Amino acid sequence: MRFSRVLFILLIFFGGSWAQKPGDDPIAQALFPPELVMKYHQEINLDEGQSRAIKEAIQKAQIKFLDMQWDMQSEAEKLIRLLKARPVDEQAVLAQVDQVLNREREIKKAQISLLIHIKNLLSEAQQNKLTELRQRPS
Repeated sequence: MRFSRVLFILLIFFGGSWAQKPGDDPIAQALFPPELVMKYHQEINLDEGQSRAIKEAIQKAQIKFLDMQWDMQSEAEKLIRLLKARPVDEQAVLAQVDQVLNREREIKKAQISLLIHIKNLLSEAQQNKLTELRQRPS
């Protein structure tokens, strides 16, 4: 529960870019999340080799993300302890915020890496079809 509170606080202060709608995010528009690929796998004629490679990439990423989330939670808990001190050591808190943000950056980088890997597994025709399908109303 503590981690979710810290994450909420961080989202409020540092999450301006997350508030964008997916349609407003040019990076998101250039990549294809696994859920989108799997949702339309038949429409884009995803072959067995591509499907297997995407599943393997996702499985490897999930293990990596779990480790990274544990590390981020540990850093966030340290931040909470520092913030509860009286008086608050501003320099220590700011240094710990850097640690939390570094973990967040690592997670985002790993997420982008997964999305790039997935995109590179798709043909140009499949990417074009996914772009078209993504724009359809759900």
